[in-house]
Amino acid sequence: MKLYLADMLAAQERRKHISFHTPGHKKRGADITELSYSDNLSAPTGVIGQAQADIAHILGADASFLLTDGSTSGVYAMLMALRDAGVRKLAVPVCSHVSVLRGSSLMGLELIPVAQEFSGGIARQPTVEAVRHAMETADALILTSPDYYGFFPDLGAIAELMQAQNKPLVIDGAHGSHLHGTALHASNYASMWVDGVHKSLPAMTQGAVVSAKGIWTDLLAESVPCFRTTSPSYPILASIEYAVKYPRNERIERAAEGVKRALGALENPDWSKIVIPFGKKSGDARRFLESRGVYPEFDDGNYLMFYLSPATRRRELKKLVQLVKRLPRGEVASGARMRGRTGKTTVALLPQEAVGRVCAQTCGLFPPCMPVLLPGDVVSGDAARRLSGAVSAFGLSDGKIIVFED
Repeated sequence: MKLYLADMLAAQERRKHISFHTPGHKKRGADITELSYSDNLSAPTGVIGQAQADIAHILGADASFLLTDGSTSGVYAMLMALRDAGVRKLAVPVCSHVSVLRGSSLMGLELIPVAQEFSGGIARQPTVEAVRHAMETADALILTSPDYYGFFPDLGAIAELMQAQNKPLVIDGAHGSHLHGTALHASNYASMWVDGVHKSLPAMTQGAVVSAKGIWTDLLAESVPCFRTTSPSYPILASIEYAVKYPRNERIERAAEGVKRALGALENPDWSKIVIPFGKKSGDARRFLESRGVYPEFDDGNYLMFYLSPATRRRELKKLVQLVKRLPRGEVASGARMRGRTGKTTVALLPQEAVGRVCAQTCGLFPPCMPVLLPGDVVSGDAARRLSGAVSAFGLSDGKIIVFED
């Protein structure tokens, strides 16, 4: 399959070129700007337009828009399209990515929470009944599919419910781009969805695609420019096209399932996410692996998650098995939440000092960029442990949790 953007960049490398244009490094390699031969992401008619048309066809969309600002810009664009279509109340699972929460606030959307149960320390995907209850008052629904732990909602039943109510289903598919062409891909169910191509396909960081079908195509086309840079990276653009057109690697898919069984990983339906329970020993396990050059995607204080792609090598999986089998494991904390009474004034406390107090500001681990605590949650000992031991966290103030003072 032709790679329009990569071929263009290779050709320009051979072209005599004296730069009196941006960027300021004056043409170093493939990092160029919009020129007569390189098309324009804001109004594509050449190689970018051809690449986008191919990508839309591959992803099952009526239109797809390349993003060099990551999936977050695509989530924001979808939320604006919903708002512009008249959506005012949006059903959102309580443990959605922070981009969904922040974008909804930015758009002035009222959030209708979709309940999620906790099992084994993880917020599980919402049930059809939980969605049905939220949709009694909501105008639209956004789901995460798959989630960071490799689980999916019942997309078929939920899509049928939404169609019966004539309400849009939008999917944050940031972790599902490797699933295009399969029954699990968001395109089979959603009016709009985002693919975080750089996450599970071999694209450069920040490479993503947001797509739409039907009447949502024009609305999305209008909202995308509001959140997409007017100075896109051509290497990232080319890598998106390359990644979406990258062939499926069924040998790695099969090998991944074997690794999951060998290591006692969670039984999730997504081959690309190997989630291994370590409980309170997760930090020790992560440090052991990193000292040997093996870096997991994240350590959430309960699990280590190892993220694969079609570019993963079998010898790398063999090394992972050899090392992980040597590691002790601890008990996984439940992660269930308790709700408490909120107040008017707040104070910042160290995590262990905040135990038993009521959280006043959303905070969590980065990644997976999902809340450990929401405003109104009682700070548990487990939540304090996970936040204080995190490599990176969001929503804290100098390492302290904001809690209600009274």
